[in-house]
Amino acid sequence: MSGTSLDGLDIALIKLEPNKISQLVASRYVAMPEHLKKEILALCSSGYDELARAAVIEQDLADLAAEGIEKLLQQVQLSPSAIRAIGSHGQTVRHEPDRGFTIQLSNGALLAELTGISVVTDFRSRDVAAGGQGAPLVPAYHEMLFECPNQSRAILNVGGFSNLSLLAPNKITHGFDCGPGNVLVDSWIAVKQGKAYDDKGKWAASAKPNQQLLGILLADDFFQKIGPKSTGRELFNLRWLESKLAEYNHPVTDDIVQSTLLELTVQSIVQSLKASQPFTDELIVCGGGALNDELLKRLQYNLPHAKVVTSAKYGIPPEWLEAMAFAWLAHCCLENVPANRPAVTGAKGLRILGAIYPA
Repeated sequence: MSGTSLDGLDIALIKLEPNKISQLVASRYVAMPEHLKKEILALCSSGYDELARAAVIEQDLADLAAEGIEKLLQQVQLSPSAIRAIGSHGQTVRHEPDRGFTIQLSNGALLAELTGISVVTDFRSRDVAAGGQGAPLVPAYHEMLFECPNQSRAILNVGGFSNLSLLAPNKITHGFDCGPGNVLVDSWIAVKQGKAYDDKGKWAASAKPNQQLLGILLADDFFQKIGPKSTGRELFNLRWLESKLAEYNHPVTDDIVQSTLLELTVQSIVQSLKASQPFTDELIVCGGGALNDELLKRLQYNLPHAKVVTSAKYGIPPEWLEAMAFAWLAHCCLENVPANRPAVTGAKGLRILGAIYPA
């Protein structure tokens, strides 16, 4: 899969056995070529000749994925015939479930042709067709991995956007998007320092958040909604930030903006968690945000009664968990197992997710 950060493709090879937790066998990261990243970002808003541009990008993404999969199989000395299926999330360019659609660029037919492996893709559309948000889809996988009979847990995935899976004893799984995860802090440091991300949150840690600006950011309508809800670049982007800075209309240094943006991520998570599951024993963090020391520090400070850990505590590398989830979702599709959670997405009921392209 590739997320909203657009840094590259995460390819995870998992092994599934009856009555056992899915095992990460191997993984490979493929950097996103800069020209392809720019073309994908351009497609996130309306522009000239979008259909043709999207079709070409889908082919380029399939080529990139096929090359990465081939190298990963060489790495573990496996042939394509040893792999049951590829779960391909595709690259989200538009996510507007309130208008009845979500668009992920993924040419499953071409990827199957290039690899000789069956492909399962287009996981979100069926949930949206059933009236759901189509996101987040990972709570079912979190449930399988981390559900505990005597602990209330929350699983926090921090990629470009952050989402929570709420796992409490004797309760159905809940979850929703909280708001921007890394998308704004990454965009701001890219513009101001030419860096792809804020390493361990050091730049954000060098200043204190501006509370008045933070209040303006948190006043956005999205943060007033309760789940099910989901979001994306359609709302949270540099244009959105610039409009909020204009509303604040006071001088503010770049480092303070960075610190405030990280605090927005923290507070949107904390407020969501306290409102939906106030008694949480453990917050398990995964995704790229799990590598941000300042983010983890601030989360623990704001959640003194919960233990904040990463999924590494349970033997699952945080940066690979979501790619593992889409491999597992492919398995569910092939086995006709419903993998959405209506309490999470708002769909009318359980649905089997994905479209299959046989090898």
